[in-house]
Order: sequence, then C-alpha cells, then structure tokens
Amino acid sequence: MPEAQREIDPITLEIWWSRLVAIADEAATTLLRTAFSTVVRESNDFATVLMNRHGQSMAECTGGIPAFAGIIPRTTKAFLQQFPAESWREGDCVITNDPWLATGHLPDIAMVTPIFHKGELVGFAGCAAHSPDVGGTHGAGNHQVFEEGICIPPMHLYQEGKRNESMLKLFLNNVRLPEQVLGDLEAQVTANEVCRKRAIDFLDDTGLSSFDLLSRTVHDRTEAAMRAAIAAIPDGSYVAAIDADGFAHHPTHIRCTVTIAGDSMTVDYAGSSAQVNRGTNCTMNYTQAYSVYPIKCVLDPQTRRNEGSYRAIEVKAPEGSIMNARYPAAVGARHLTGHLLCCAIYQALAQVIPEQVIADSGGTPAMRVRFSGGLQQHARFSQTLFASGGMGASARADGLSTTAFPTNSGAGSIEALEAVTPLLVRRKEFRVDSGGAGRHRGGLGQLCEVRNVTADPIQVAISADRQRHPALGIMGGMPGAPTAVTLANGKALDLKSRIDLAPGDSVTLAFAGGGGYGHATERVLGDIQRDIAYGYISRDAALDHYPQLEGAAAATGAAQ
Repeated sequence: MPEAQREIDPITLEIWWSRLVAIADEAATTLLRTAFSTVVRESNDFATVLMNRHGQSMAECTGGIPAFAGIIPRTTKAFLQQFPAESWREGDCVITNDPWLATGHLPDIAMVTPIFHKGELVGFAGCAAHSPDVGGTHGAGNHQVFEEGICIPPMHLYQEGKRNESMLKLFLNNVRLPEQVLGDLEAQVTANEVCRKRAIDFLDDTGLSSFDLLSRTVHDRTEAAMRAAIAAIPDGSYVAAIDADGFAHHPTHIRCTVTIAGDSMTVDYAGSSAQVNRGTNCTMNYTQAYSVYPIKCVLDPQTRRNEGSYRAIEVKAPEGSIMNARYPAAVGARHLTGHLLCCAIYQALAQVIPEQVIADSGGTPAMRVRFSGGLQQHARFSQTLFASGGMGASARADGLSTTAFPTNSGAGSIEALEAVTPLLVRRKEFRVDSGGAGRHRGGLGQLCEVRNVTADPIQVAISADRQRHPALGIMGGMPGAPTAVTLANGKALDLKSRIDLAPGDSVTLAFAGGGGYGHATERVLGDIQRDIAYGYISRDAALDHYPQLEGAAAATGAAQ
C-alpha cells in the first residue's frame, strides 16, 4: 500500500505526534537560550512551528505566543507564492517583517527554513520573534507604517548557506541596537536549524519518506475535534460589541457576530470602526490569529494545535476597517485592538455557552511601555516593560491575577530589566481592589513604579488602553479597575503618548483588573473574607460591593 494511503494506529500516532511537538519545543528552547534580547529570553515574545511542504502547521511550540504560531503558516504560504517550492534549496532562509504578510507589525520578524529529506522538499521550519528594535518611532501615535521602522520584504537572509551581508548591513544601519538585533536574528536561524535537523531525524527513525501521511492524519484529528465542539453549540447568530478608548477623536468600536451553522463557525467584524490614522490598526493575519486562538481555548483546549484546529472557523472583516486595514496604515500598536477581539467573541458566546467563556481581561489589551535613551551618562538602551493586568473570571473560579491573555508574553525578571537599563523598579505589586466584583472576582492588576536613576532624561513611550472602558464582567459581574499611568507628582499621562522622564522622576503604571463573573451577591462569604485578609480587596470596597459581608457582621454582632 502506498505510504500516503496508510492508516496510523492510535499508539503510533500518539508517539509520533508527541515527537512533532517536541521538535517545535526544542526549537523554542534553542531560541530562548541563544537570543540576545530580554524581549525574547525573558518575555517569551516568539513562536516556533514545524510545517509540512505546503506550509501547513503540524506542530506548534507549547510556549511562546500562540497567535504567532497561527500566523507563521500564513506567512510561509505567502513565501511560496513568491518563491515556488522548486526554487528552494538546502541552506536557504527567507525572512520578512511585512505586517500584511507576517504578524501584523514591524518589530516581529518571521523566518522560514526549508526541510529536505533525501533530496526532496518535505517541510518547513518557521519562527517569529519580536526584535529589540527595527528603527522608526516608538508608540501608537504614528500616522503611517513608514514611520514605524524599516520593512523587510520577503527575501533571503541565507541563500544556499551564504548570508546576505548587504541586506543585513542596510537593516542594521537603521536600528538602535544592532548587536542585539543581529544576535536575535541568528538565534532564529539557529532555532530553525534545530527544527530542520530534528525533523530529518524523525523521518529517518520512523522510515517515513515525507510528512504527507502524518500531517494529513493530525490535521484530520484536530479538525474533527474542533468541529465536534462547534456542533455542540446551538445554531444561530450571536452579536456583541466592545468599545475601547482608541484616540481622542477615534475611539475603537469592535462589533462581532459569531454564527454557528452545524459544525462550522463564522466570526464577522462588520460594523466595527474604520481604520484610523494611528497605530491601532490590525492586519487580517493578526485579526485571524487573535480570533481563532481564543475560540480554541474555550471550545477545544485539550487537543494539540495545528492547521486543522482552525479549518472550521472563518474570520471576516471589511477591508478598510480597523480589523483589516489597508496598506500603508500604521499598525505599531495593533495589540490595542487585536487583544480585545477575544472579549467581543466571549461576550457573544456568553449568550449561549456562558459556562465556557471568561469575562473581559484587564490585560487585554496589554500595556506596553518602552524606555529608551543613553549615549551620554549611560550606554544606549531600548527596553519594553512587559507586565500584565488581571484575567477575567469564569463560571468556575476567580480570574488569574497579573496574567497575560490572549497573548502568552511573560513579565520577565525585574533584575534583567535593571541590568540592561538605568532604571530602578521601586515596586511591583498586586493592585488592591482592581478585580471586578462578582460571584467570582476578576483577576487583580498590578502597580509598577519605575524611576529614572540617571542624570539624563529617558524617553517613555506608552501604548495602552482601558482608561475609559474597563474590562467588562459577564452574567452580572462588575467591571475591573481601569488602566492609569501617573508621574510622581500625581499628573496623569495619556495612555498613547511619549514623554521625557526627568532624572530622579518616576512613573507608576496601574494595570487594569479583570471583569467579574456572576452577581456579587452570590459570592461565598468565606471568599470575601479571604480576599480582605490577603489584601486583594479593601474592607471598604468589600462593603460597597458585597452586601452579604455587612449582613454577616450584623448577624455576628446580634449573636454577641
């Protein structure tokens, strides 16, 4: 029987499939351990993927940014349109950071390496990582993508093993931290090379001539699992809308219609805001990824992710909308829109499967604060502080505090940040009373106070939201606390601005809390008392939101 027509028995499939994931994970570990920048090795802003010869993902790394992993195959297919399969050679490595082909903004660099076995192209190793710098102006206030940095079209970084020195020289001449940028690029090359070698080892060990049989099998399994989960939802269209601060004259409105028809789902953003002349626009790749991944989380969380996981879901957004912006729109702060998509989707699905979704997360969208400066009293630096707000509560539990979602970026260590910048983090602590009240409380945000300890000003670029539109609760839950950024003198800063932080001055970042789930009157008294004892909520706030606490106190007093 031809290999492609064989059936793989369940035990063999489990062993082989686990090994595919292990290959992607080993590539991820390689990238983490060889990267130069803290944004990769500390904050986890990357992904690695093993794909078949058509650019379809077979396995994604278990860490990293899940939505990146969903985008890399789309980027690979775009590469194959420009560089047909027969043109790839051993030793090639193609890269791009084009937001419309890759992960949606210029700092993310996607890289793909072909995998050959016995002279035949059998697959691709891919990764994407947030570069420490790509030039341009930091922040959300740019008007066009040209202001946001240098854009690399699909081109060879390596061609048959020879590095494209001219391209690298041009690129590195336009960035602030060329040594870190080059170090991260080579770390990505190395990660792909590890993925490539392990994939060949796998084929040699199993005796398979290609990945065709195995990729078809795992895709069929994941597609069937997702379709079964969708089929369990009643047919119909469920509509929700989320508002965000956006810019003063351009607030963001996200309208989402989730339609269930049998075992298929459509997510349509018709009716959402038009694209704006600021950096909060999304490309379709980003919108697709940050729509399907949150759905995967709540409908089919156990099955391993790959191409088949997303085939049952169609994502639509009108061209020219903030979810599907036309070139050359500014997209540098696209997370301020894209991270909110899960909130709109979950609010829609809460109408039919409330027990499976969570309330809005306060870290959705994530606040990004970039500190940069140097050349006088301190070496040049440019670092992003990664931290998270609280996640939304669910039908089963309180929201997780200070946890990123739907991205998977980590906060990284404060010591690592302080080691490479002239910054002192004076405090980093839970933000009291930030989680939305409810039967289950929203996760807590955090307070981060950062001081400039140099004799020179430091530029601070803020990209955040939820100042006027906090994370919403569901099923009667209350919203979380909004985002705020203030200087030491109490002056509140705009959440999409750039300032010079004076020597000795400090900035305090108040990360938003998650929304609550269910009515506050339904919360268990012991949980309220525990929150007060642990300092998660103040007694005054507890008395305001939970009348059962006052009733219990009155009953205790009467008994005495």
